[in-house]
Amino acid sequence: MTRPLILMTNLKAYLKTSLFLLTILFANYSAAQEMRVILLGTGSPGPYTDRAGPATLVIAGNQTLLFDAGRNAVVQLWQKRIPVRNIDSVFLTHFHHDHFNGLADLWLTGWIGTEYGLRNSPMRLVGPVGTETIASGLELAYSRNNEIRVLDENLPVAASSFSVSEFQSPGVIYEEDGVSVTAFNVNHGELITPAVGYRVDYMGLSTVISGDTTYDERLVAASVNTDLLIHEVMAWDDESMRTVPTSREIAAHHTTPEEAGQIFSQAEPRLAAYSHLVVRNTSDEELINRTRNYYSGPLVVGSDLMEFLISPQEIEIIIP
Repeated sequence: MTRPLILMTNLKAYLKTSLFLLTILFANYSAAQEMRVILLGTGSPGPYTDRAGPATLVIAGNQTLLFDAGRNAVVQLWQKRIPVRNIDSVFLTHFHHDHFNGLADLWLTGWIGTEYGLRNSPMRLVGPVGTETIASGLELAYSRNNEIRVLDENLPVAASSFSVSEFQSPGVIYEEDGVSVTAFNVNHGELITPAVGYRVDYMGLSTVISGDTTYDERLVAASVNTDLLIHEVMAWDDESMRTVPTSREIAAHHTTPEEAGQIFSQAEPRLAAYSHLVVRNTSDEELINRTRNYYSGPLVVGSDLMEFLISPQEIEIIIP
């Protein structure tokens, strides 16, 4: 009669211990189930001081991923005290210069022996076909700099290069530590190809980065029920449209607030955010009002260094 009692006692202890361990595991899982997104740069090619060039940082689990590397990306990273060496991979959406004119700075500043550098391996670079050409060109352009720094500063030779992964077609193009990145084609103009957007997924959370595009149903399909949809936008006043010679061509390659509103209403993200703002004499209030003609959900106009902390329960917006 005593044996069953002992077994039952052991079973109770086992169940109690198991529940305790499950509680810990669940707590750790909940804490890890978060995605941090930082708008490092929300600007356009314009040489303005209020917005850095296009660059979006996504931190999920053990992965720190940078999407586009526009002007001042390194400066913006260090404003957040994030060393460049922390970046696991850089992704390019297309080959307009404003989306990668900060790449050389990112690559080389992350290599030098400082608290914001110290990368000891090649910089990983992912993008559509043509990305290898950019990396090879930069390696050639800065070859003398790299030779000098290796000899004079004893920097690791391997880190003076790129490790490039090109893809030819859309789909999952990156998987590391439970984080997946999916590329999808977008329409940035007949001659501006390739052009892609990206979706990042981690533990049931997701962020979509539109890249440069006009209204595109492929973007809608990639964004349905995403947590955070980061979208470009163009809005110029009538005077600028009349006086800037290339205004019509530029407008034909971007999304108006009204078109973005249609995309948001179809995709229904938990939060929509504007970035890569190609705007002239247009206030944030006007952008939102024009978007509201088609979309009534959560919406924010992004600014440099704005952060989003995404969890299953909420999306916290941190405004610098």
